[in-house]
Amino acid sequence: MTEPNQTRFNQEAANWDSNPSVVLATELAVESYLPFCSASFDILDLGCGTGLLSLLLAPHVRSITAVDSASGMIDVLTAKLSSSGSHQNVKNVLAVCALLQDPDDARLQIDPLTKATLGSETRARTFDLVVSHLVLHHIPDLAAVFKTIYGLLKPGGKVAVTDFEDFGPEARKFHPESKMDGVERHGIKREDIQKIIEEAGFESVTVETAFELPKRVESEPGKGDIESGPTKVFPFLICSGTKP
Repeated sequence: MTEPNQTRFNQEAANWDSNPSVVLATELAVESYLPFCSASFDILDLGCGTGLLSLLLAPHVRSITAVDSASGMIDVLTAKLSSSGSHQNVKNVLAVCALLQDPDDARLQIDPLTKATLGSETRARTFDLVVSHLVLHHIPDLAAVFKTIYGLLKPGGKVAVTDFEDFGPEARKFHPESKMDGVERHGIKREDIQKIIEEAGFESVTVETAFELPKRVESEPGKGDIESGPTKVFPFLICSGTKP
């Protein structure tokens, strides 16, 4: 799994949660993920950012290991979870700064709830569910990331990821031209992502529309008038599969 450029994300981390489109997209995504959750589940949130999704899912699962390779994002989440933070009472979320390439990564072996180190030299800790929201369009090698996700799951475990759909040239407008750094593709294509997930070894793969996000865009490429620009509706896909 190749690391996306993290410069922009580190710079924007402190103000990430003040973006209304980011917050709304996360709230809509939570509704899509809840059917996959169970109170007994240990889940991994890949590309967790400042923890918006993790913190909303936390009451519905046993534990969440929240992983992001942008240190600025993880710093914000760690501050939220600290003894003086806004989410100090959340005890089942663990923030981990890591670029996941190895399912056996030692940084994943800590139980967020008990803080005990799990796994062993012969068997690494695995998860019931891996989620990832608005991350796929930043990943250069999607095949590699789904192979890593496959290795992170227990037999019978599931992956469920959400991102905006590549529905044609207009999908490019999701990002203003000034924020194309780290954007590998303008959304995800249904047929392509289904094939990638199946080739990683998953069964019962489904790709379907999860929700639609109204989002202000530039009136012209590069104009930078997001706050006063027109509103465009972006369809989001949820892509899921089961490890046999």
